Amino acid sequence: MSKKSISDEFVLAAIERAQRHRTHDSPGVPIWQVKEHLGLPKRSPHVRRVLSALVQAGVLQPARAHSVELWALTGKGRRCVRSAQGVELPESPQHRAWRDAHTLAQQEIERLRASLGERITEAFFMLGDDPPVHSDAWFELAERLRRAAWVLGSATHCLREWPEPDEARPDTDEQTEPGDAQLGEKERRRRQARRAGRRNTTRWSDTD
Repeated sequence: MSKKSISDEFVLAAIERAQRHRTHDSPGVPIWQVKEHLGLPKRSPHVRRVLSALVQAGVLQPARAHSVELWALTGKGRRCVRSAQGVELPESPQHRAWRDAHTLAQQEIERLRASLGERITEAFFMLGDDPPVHSDAWFELAERLRRAAWVLGSATHCLREWPEPDEARPDTDEQTEPGDAQLGEKERRRRQARRAGRRNTTRWSDTD
């Protein structure tokens, strides 16, 4: 989005969506999140001038939390958003994160399957070594097997199990699955702990 395309309506709509997508309670959203929802670089300087003008117009309320400047819609601002017509924001950050992870999983899953297969094959041949390999080799292989299996699980989740975000609410991974209610509490917690970070694609770069 270029500087010329910035309008009051776009900024208000971006703040409203950013507030909807918050994962925690706060009196507003920081300017960097406003820029993300507008599709602007973090260093874009002109957004602050628009925010200041909207405060003067009574549609935004400034606030602070933990020394961070925040911006929130007033009642008048929310009415302006509801009455605005034809405001189409760029793709939201949470939808972009889902799309990027889904696309990367499509590209990488065969490589990750092959990587796990190599570790399994390595274990098979180590079982037949004579003389037997040193215990350290098994400990090392156990780490690499676990990592390769976890990464493949992560990619599988991003490709097949992570639903496209509902833009009406924040898209957070609660590490839950439909069948969890049938599990005992101990097993449910164990599975949820294993699912932590499963949408973090930066962990796929090196499976060794």
